[in-house]
Amino acid sequence: MPSSDTPSTDDVIFTARLIRTANPSRPTAHSIAVREGKVLAVGTLEECKEWGIENVDTRFADKVLTAGFVEAHAHSMSGMYSSIPYVGWFGRHMPDGTWVDGIRSTDDLIVRIRSIAESTPVGESIIVAGFDPIYMDSERLDRFHLDDATTHHPVFVFHASAHLATVNSFLLNKYDISTTSQAPGIGRQQDGTPNGELREPAAMALARDEFRFIGRTVASQETFTHFGSAMRNAGITTVADLGNMFYATEESRSTLAQITSEAQFPIRVVSTSRITGGVTEARDTVPKIFASRQYEHEKLFFPIVKLILDGSIQGFTAVLQWPGYFTGEDHGLFLTAPEQVVDILRPFHTAHIGIHCHCNGDATSEVFINAIETLLAEHSWLDHRHTITHAQLITSAQMRRAHNLGMVANFFINHMFFWGDQHRYTTVGPDRAQHLNPCATADRIGLNYSIHTDAPVTPPGHLHTMWAAVNRITPTGQVLGESERITIDRAFHAATIDAAYQLHLDHIVGSLEVGKYADMTVLDDDPYEVDSHTICDISVWGTVLGGVPQPRPTAPA
Repeated sequence: MPSSDTPSTDDVIFTARLIRTANPSRPTAHSIAVREGKVLAVGTLEECKEWGIENVDTRFADKVLTAGFVEAHAHSMSGMYSSIPYVGWFGRHMPDGTWVDGIRSTDDLIVRIRSIAESTPVGESIIVAGFDPIYMDSERLDRFHLDDATTHHPVFVFHASAHLATVNSFLLNKYDISTTSQAPGIGRQQDGTPNGELREPAAMALARDEFRFIGRTVASQETFTHFGSAMRNAGITTVADLGNMFYATEESRSTLAQITSEAQFPIRVVSTSRITGGVTEARDTVPKIFASRQYEHEKLFFPIVKLILDGSIQGFTAVLQWPGYFTGEDHGLFLTAPEQVVDILRPFHTAHIGIHCHCNGDATSEVFINAIETLLAEHSWLDHRHTITHAQLITSAQMRRAHNLGMVANFFINHMFFWGDQHRYTTVGPDRAQHLNPCATADRIGLNYSIHTDAPVTPPGHLHTMWAAVNRITPTGQVLGESERITIDRAFHAATIDAAYQLHLDHIVGSLEVGKYADMTVLDDDPYEVDSHTICDISVWGTVLGGVPQPRPTAPA
């Protein structure tokens, strides 16, 4: 019997066609009791009523409730498409629920920019985002293509990977980016003149006004609010905003605490600082992270940090071991010097701050694993959960070492669809493409992992990541790595409790268990029961956060 005969005013029992809990001791149910925003009981309606609750909410009687999806790698810049025009290959939903068609050729991009130029004052910058040149059959986008769009405006095309931009001649001239410019990452023609491609932050920052505009947009309260909406619309209840440099000051963290504490803000956020600079900057960052924790509340956490070691595979800036890239030019670039990684990470490891390290290439996975092995020999931490994030080309040997060291992986599984064909024929070739994001091998080895979208690099939503992990199908219908497919049950756990584990939050989110937050994803159908090829087509009604329903704009309230 309940310990109190007086139920609280927010006591409620939700009933559903089915509830999937991600709790192996009671994986399914039909009712869930909520008190004070937390799970009080999961089971039958009669069992839940034994707590003395008579308030039964049946709005989800024909829906499927699951443990709230946890996205362990995304970026608040996902909300920027409310302010910056989207020009990606695949159409996608905007944060307000509207749909924008994709750009399917360089000519389409030029037409879109010309249209924007018609209503933009001469000399004012045109900034668009989401473009990915690897999909284009024509020659790679350069300054001359963008000059065809306009010669009267600086044009800054921010790529989907967020690791590159392409600009026109007006912009190059504006900042005197020329043959003599020495910054790393400036793309060049054979004669040494810039071709308009700026690779990685050091080069993109040369376009000061435009790069800063993106920074201001990403850092704005409006963008962060739209970020919350975009995640809610995709069924996400907890998200890691990984490596947000724009919420690094005390004032900005206070603002972030205000935004996330508002009742209408629909998600829980893990805000993660990005490690920049050298050893001194790393040491200085540790007390700032501890100071940030004064702003924590039930929807905001600061448990981890992020380090970026390389770029993207599709941008040819990830660092690969032999034999390197299959075709194209190898622009692999260490964004942190390998010989400095141990010293940079040491202050965080010894302070017991979890580290998530961006490693697309197998060469960078090796550097990170080596560093953690060194640090663990110096300072034991039995529950560190240091995470190899992306881990796309990680080898079996590296996974065995990572497992033995207590590390985990966060696979960028959406690459199997969004860039699968490109990886097969262009970046890594027919063999390594089968091994990309090797979920099944990780299971065979025993390496814990999650799956992620890296939104806005790919659209937010775990129905797609689960679909990609289960099927590994490319846009042309090829299966890449049939032996790396996993079951829907394994994919569901990778999108919920295992993601929460990486964020050091599995004690409060990630599954529907007594005492945890009553966070749920509300679906029109059961991912376990539909044809596996249609998992990504299931409609999301919205979420329940702390027992409060959060419908997406297009869903009936």
